[in-house]
Amino acid sequence: MKTMKQLLSTLPQQGELCWIGLRPERRASMLSVDTVEVSVERGLEGDRYQGRTGKRQVTLMQEEHLSVIASCSGQARVIAEDLRRNLLVRGINLLALKNRVITVGEVELEVTGLCHPCSRMEETLGAGGYNAVRGHGGVTARVLVGGCLRIGDRVSLATPDGES
Repeated sequence: MKTMKQLLSTLPQQGELCWIGLRPERRASMLSVDTVEVSVERGLEGDRYQGRTGKRQVTLMQEEHLSVIASCSGQARVIAEDLRRNLLVRGINLLALKNRVITVGEVELEVTGLCHPCSRMEETLGAGGYNAVRGHGGVTARVLVGGCLRIGDRVSLATPDGES
């Protein structure tokens, strides 16, 4: 029988980056892009948080949660732009990555915490929108190694140096 520590450290699944969004300024519409440059010092080029360091340089959300949020908010469909996160991924449980280091293509991120919804969800999704997103808002991350992110990049738990 595996210990809890062993269970928590086992994550063979790999995900895929399926959408990239940038918020050019506060309350501005999201810009969907196919690629974005990422740096430790600046975060995502073109995002309103560009140039800030800290635990919230990048936000990530699971594609699988879009249908849950739509159902909970009474919407026929919710799209990534509505939720104002930077990266939408599928195929890997983001909550299992909290306090871990992941790779997204050539970029390395430290998952620093949960990304809670903002009050804009009431405007975007209607009454109850904030609560519809609670628990499904994704995670925040800090950039450890920069590079270029591309739609289709693999998302996985980083392997410590020297392990195969």
